Amino acid sequence: QVQLVESGGGLVQAGGSLRLSCAASGRTFSGYDMGWFRQAPGKEREVVAAINWSGGRTYYADSVKGRFTISRDNAGNTVYLQMNSLKPEDTAVFYCAAQVRYSDYIKGRFDFAYWGQGTQVTVSS
Repeated sequence: QVQLVESGGGLVQAGGSLRLSCAASGRTFSGYDMGWFRQAPGKEREVVAAINWSGGRTYYADSVKGRFTISRDNAGNTVYLQMNSLKPEDTAVFYCAAQVRYSDYIKGRFDFAYWGQGTQVTVSS
């Protein structure tokens, strides 16, 4: 069983930055691929970024490329999402996910086993 706790969300003006953190329990964190997803009101949940167990492979949705960076600290059992140049359309609940059951880093398709409770990110114009 893996428990995930996100933090770092909040209200920020357009152009600003936020860093989300996801603290994971479990001794095998370093063996898990991790991901960040988001869900805006009235929209389906979508993958934002993913990172493999070693940090050597990443995926970014086209909408966030060049603005967001996913990283991980295996010693600290934490994955991060640095979000820069935020836009109002980034407003959503952001979710952390762990232990991929299926991954395609080329097409950006992932199926994760464990999910956090989500953290709200609101970007004002």
